[in-house]
Amino acid sequence: MPAVMELLKAVKEYRRGERPAKRKQDTEPKPPGISARALADTPAAFHVTVIPTAPFLAIPENSSETREYLPIGWLGPPTIPSNKLRFIKDADLWHFGILTSRIHVAWLRYIGGKIKSDFQYSIGVVYNTFPWPEASDEQRLKIRTLAQAVLDARSEWPNSTLADLYDADVMPAALRKAHRQLDAAVDRLYRSAPFTSDRERVEHLFGGYESLVAPLVAASRERSPRSRRRP
Repeated sequence: MPAVMELLKAVKEYRRGERPAKRKQDTEPKPPGISARALADTPAAFHVTVIPTAPFLAIPENSSETREYLPIGWLGPPTIPSNKLRFIKDADLWHFGILTSRIHVAWLRYIGGKIKSDFQYSIGVVYNTFPWPEASDEQRLKIRTLAQAVLDARSEWPNSTLADLYDADVMPAALRKAHRQLDAAVDRLYRSAPFTSDRERVEHLFGGYESLVAPLVAASRERSPRSRRRP
């Protein structure tokens, strides 16, 4: 297959930095990175190796600051997530319900990064630091039920994208109502008294985060040579 072999040769040369990309902005060849040079030996292999084989919960890395909620949802094969998409394998409605709630968006708003003024969702800073609530089986079932109600409200607008549905100015009333009900239920998992603001939500989360990391900090200090007193 001469045409295929020619394409593989072009990929190998590009990964080695021997051939510039055919794009206007790439008029000068850029030095390849270490990972690109390593991939040159296998030009038939995709650079992206994270290829899901089942539906996954997708979270956009960047989202407009004007949105009240993150436009997250399920995608599946043959879709391959790029580096601009965070995704969770084996997620269910419980994960969707918590991550799409107001308290999680407040956490993102206060501690997440920014691209200009838009939100930037990261695994290390936002997701891994988020204090998940404790919940009984009954409470988890309720969150799953309310999360499904959000998806049902979305389904009423099959020709609209998530970007359309989560535009703050034109968000459908039924979808907004479903989110509000989910927000209230998730808030109650953290405390019985209602939160009065996103700032109050984040302050409560920081208290939970401090409780989670305190044992780790204490253990680290015990292992540190500087923390030991000389006799």
